[in-house]
Amino acid sequence: MSALSIEDVVVRYGSGMTPTTAVDRVSLQVQQGQVLALLGPSGCGKSSLLRAVAGLEPVAEGRITFNGGDLAGIPVHRRGFGMMFQDGQLFPHRDVAGNIAFGLQMAGLSRPARAARVAELLDLVGLNGYEQRAVASLSGGQAQRAALARALAPRPRLLLLDEPLSALDRELRERLAADLQTILRRAGTSALYVTHDHDEAFTVADWVAVMMTGQIVQQGTGAQLWRAPAGGQVAAFLGYRVQRRDDGTQVAISPEALSVPGDRSDPGDRQTGAAVDPDGEGGPLLSGTVLAVGFSRGRTTVRVDVDSWGEQHAVAEAGTTLEVGQRVQLRADPDQILTLL
Repeated sequence: MSALSIEDVVVRYGSGMTPTTAVDRVSLQVQQGQVLALLGPSGCGKSSLLRAVAGLEPVAEGRITFNGGDLAGIPVHRRGFGMMFQDGQLFPHRDVAGNIAFGLQMAGLSRPARAARVAELLDLVGLNGYEQRAVASLSGGQAQRAALARALAPRPRLLLLDEPLSALDRELRERLAADLQTILRRAGTSALYVTHDHDEAFTVADWVAVMMTGQIVQQGTGAQLWRAPAGGQVAAFLGYRVQRRDDGTQVAISPEALSVPGDRSDPGDRQTGAAVDPDGEGGPLLSGTVLAVGFSRGRTTVRVDVDSWGEQHAVAEAGTTLEVGQRVQLRADPDQILTLL
């Protein structure tokens, strides 16, 4: 059963003869208890769509319904939705418990009921013992947990999250994304989650809608999107390097597709410029020249000018020493190279 239904929605900014269309006839369904991620680059319209769902932006065309009821004309505070933003927007004059209890107080819950719900939420987000902590003393991750608890406290019909982790460093973002996935499942709340980070979307959401220039261009689970991106633009956004072949077709190369074997025999004795077979038949070695060497997450990374392919990224196997200008051969994993339709 659909909780949220977005039907041919258009959001425009500006007036006169040439208004800007931020959302262009988007249709989406968020099922009861589902977390749907709106994934796309900055400026694609995903935050505008979320704000339209919240009631913060007017809908120029189309309609938005929740549980079958049209939201047109329903003010923000009467929609029963919770919201969480990038900076958390915690109240600095309230401690952690006071922030979480704010919505409950506005709803008129008794003091004992508020205290019980606050304790429940602190346990859910992993902040037991932080009740009286000043929000200014919290780390970035703790502040976002407190903001999530505050948003969940009134048991919203729908939770709207707009880039909630983008201000955090990568390590913390990855860890908190996994925690968010667990927290949202335990809470059982339907959610619309906006992000530009595909790893984050794939971790948190049950279903992902990719948005480009105001339109939804592909939907599916994270695994489905990664295995079959809809064209070069989506593949490139998801992290593939897209290569156009002589026959006009495009090949999407995963960051994990190419590796430099530990055994680097003289490449002059082998054929150079070999083409990778994207269908997985053969899979010969490629040859190229090292452009740059780096180190990431415990492994050596390398940027290589591959013969007949141009610049590509690869991972070096353990124990491999590489230098800029060195000729190397690379092994290709056919399962990580896709032919785009």
